[in-house]
Amino acid sequence: MLESLIPILLHIDQNLASVVHEYGVWTYLILFIIIFLETGFVIMPFLPGDSLLFVGGAVAASGILDLYLLIIVIILAAVIGDTVNYWIGNYLGVRVFYERFPTLVKKEYIDRTYEFYEKYGGATIFVARFVPLVRTFAPFLAGVGTMHYSRFLFYNIAGAVCWTLSFVLAGYFFGTLVVVQENMGLLIIAVILLTTGTILYILFTIIRAWWDRRREPAA
Repeated sequence: MLESLIPILLHIDQNLASVVHEYGVWTYLILFIIIFLETGFVIMPFLPGDSLLFVGGAVAASGILDLYLLIIVIILAAVIGDTVNYWIGNYLGVRVFYERFPTLVKKEYIDRTYEFYEKYGGATIFVARFVPLVRTFAPFLAGVGTMHYSRFLFYNIAGAVCWTLSFVLAGYFFGTLVVVQENMGLLIIAVILLTTGTILYILFTIIRAWWDRRREPAA
């Protein structure tokens, strides 16, 4: 069972329609688990995210999946996954990175994390949702940085909703076009690269502004 499940989890974005035909309504649970794991644990960033949402929207356009249920399931999985990741960082982060590895992670680094998330945590959580890999680590670092949970939850939900709607609806409205289906892989890569580049630029701008403000008193 496990041997057959692992390939499904890793490559479901490539054969989602076949998975739906084989597992039926259980497909929603499979999608929930994949998105939850990808966002909830820092060791799972290799699972499909953006591409899965786009393909899910395209499959929903063909009537195989229910669009509204798909959106709800993915939003819930993303929000819950980020929340779990946040609390893991909140309870274990400092202990793991500072107390056990004091020579690698200095208290100064932890203090900078606190300061950064105090000022820019909300924007970071929101925009990180659109960047593969980054969205896996951002909630964990927010927990390490002791970002207030109510503030984290607000931007967590906002980011999850916008991320889900953007990719699922893009797949729903454009994923069934012949030219898109014939070049699905290249299109998904292009969208991910464009989105990632844009968001990374925004993150870089935020971090640079924060760093410049830190250096002003010393100037």
